Amino acid sequence: MMFLANPVRFLRLADTLLPWFRWGALLALALGLYFGLFASPPDYQQGDTVRIMYVHVPAATMGEGVFVFMAIASIVALVWKHPLADLAAKAAAPIGAGFTALALVTGSLWGEPMWGTWWVWDARLTSVLVQFFLYLGYMALWQAFEDPAKAAKASSILAIVGVINVPIIKFSVDWWNTLHQPSSIFRSGGPSIDASMLVPFFIMMIAYALYFGWIFLWRLKAEVLARRVQTRRLRMMEA
Repeated sequence: MMFLANPVRFLRLADTLLPWFRWGALLALALGLYFGLFASPPDYQQGDTVRIMYVHVPAATMGEGVFVFMAIASIVALVWKHPLADLAAKAAAPIGAGFTALALVTGSLWGEPMWGTWWVWDARLTSVLVQFFLYLGYMALWQAFEDPAKAAKASSILAIVGVINVPIIKFSVDWWNTLHQPSSIFRSGGPSIDASMLVPFFIMMIAYALYFGWIFLWRLKAEVLARRVQTRRLRMMEA
């Protein structure tokens, strides 16, 4: 990790990895959508509505995962003062917010035919909505301070405290009675759905992860370059 503390090394690595993430994400997304929308069978109960799963579940999973990543990066920034850690969390936040928003929208589209309503204030849906607001709050904190150091510290504290919501999302269907179904893929007894549905699901998970890597590296590269420009301007003003 300390190897990436040098911005020049990071920029060189990012330029190398970006094309691989970009084309990998596009290829995996095309394959996942084809298998999910056309090649996989309909569910015996939900019919073709189950195809929303291939977009919804990976988005929800990535939304949680990105917030955990932000919390870890924030800890590294506060404890070890890694020069790129706070920028990494900042670069990841809008992507995680986008995943969470997509999970909320597709969840409503899936819930209406299954539950007969677009939204219910049950534990799973409410905790995911809280996560979305945490993302918005994190991004707002970065804009609330003129001093980047103060903005980074305040945002890091919010990310570390807010990550407690992730296990609440995960185990909400086990702790409380909710309309949301329990996990049928990531569970202790193994997946309970057919392999013909698991293949497109995991392809979409790979696509989402590669997409995150693509946009994250692009945004982090932009943040590093912006900080370098700001540092040079300050030195010029001091001179």
